[in-house]
Amino acid sequence: MSRTGPLDGYRIVEFAGKGPGPLCGMLLGDMGADVIRIERSVEHTGSRRSDEGLDVVHRNRRSVVLDLRQPQARIAALRIAASADGLIEGFRPGVMERLGLGPEACLSANPRLVYGRVTGWGQSGPLAARAGHDINYLGLTGALHAIGPRDGPPVPPLNLVADNGGGAMYLAFGLVCGLLEAKKSGAGQLIDVAMTDAVSSLMTPIHGIYNAGLWQDRRGSNLLDGGAPFYGVYETRDDGYMAVGPIEPAFFAEFIQRLGLPEGEFAERMDPANWPAQGILIQAAFRQKTRVEWEALFEGSDACVTPVLSLSEAPKHPHNQARGTFIEVDGVVQPAVAPRFSRTPGAVRSAAPQAGADGRAVFEEVGFTPKEIDELLESV
Repeated sequence: MSRTGPLDGYRIVEFAGKGPGPLCGMLLGDMGADVIRIERSVEHTGSRRSDEGLDVVHRNRRSVVLDLRQPQARIAALRIAASADGLIEGFRPGVMERLGLGPEACLSANPRLVYGRVTGWGQSGPLAARAGHDINYLGLTGALHAIGPRDGPPVPPLNLVADNGGGAMYLAFGLVCGLLEAKKSGAGQLIDVAMTDAVSSLMTPIHGIYNAGLWQDRRGSNLLDGGAPFYGVYETRDDGYMAVGPIEPAFFAEFIQRLGLPEGEFAERMDPANWPAQGILIQAAFRQKTRVEWEALFEGSDACVTPVLSLSEAPKHPHNQARGTFIEVDGVVQPAVAPRFSRTPGAVRSAAPQAGADGRAVFEEVGFTPKEIDELLESV
């Protein structure tokens, strides 16, 4: 597998798991890192689905299967870690230590290793050992409370915020920071990513606005949470939706003009007391035309109005097609690599491998004999 991208030359070990770890591994692999995914034995996890090779988040990897309950497999995992620049894992606190693959053991084998671990609650604190999911981490940080309609319950924003934004992105960011520092110091270190910490970090701008007295601690009542009539989603005549966000005066003036509403009705548009009535006017206007008609009407404008596309529609939009935002790999449409580099671009070099497809090659690279490799492969 040929590599390209700014992380070409770095080797990362990924201990297979759920949640943010796989996306972090994909991001690092997309940027050119040699990501070796250590997967547990079929006996331990159950047979892989016949279509699991189509799981796009597992692209740009090499796969090794090891039954980490076996001493020889743990030795193999430790030897792979000793050959790597970074490691990522997302198990509960103590799991890797019980396997003999915790930070102390791995850093002893490889003092330059950057050991990244991600959990929901972190490695310490009263909740550290408890189970949880994205929605729980959002709930504890105030983020979930802030998302949803004013007169309805909070709305989970998929798992984009805690798992993906807070977990995968902060783990990738932390790991790359650690790799840069290790290049200077020659020493590795441990990175503790808690999704509750990361989500709170993502909420820093909102906390700033709240502390300034410009944000109500009530969802659906503020500038960016759907409370303002000029920042929200409106239904069209054919039950489609348009996303609206003309915050600035010039953009709003164009918005109102194209919508066909009188400017006088919005003279005090920044006063929250006027928002309910103004929202009714805007909604009534949008219900007069279909989504396609509104798309055409706002085409080429700075009114900050776009259609709300479905997952199947998004890859077909002209802008996304022009930029190559989505690509097709082995017949599977998926998001392309992001961000983009001018000189060392990342790339999707390979689809998700079958479990264990690269075991023999990786074991040879880290110094196992043919007999030892045969034994390792037979043990799973």
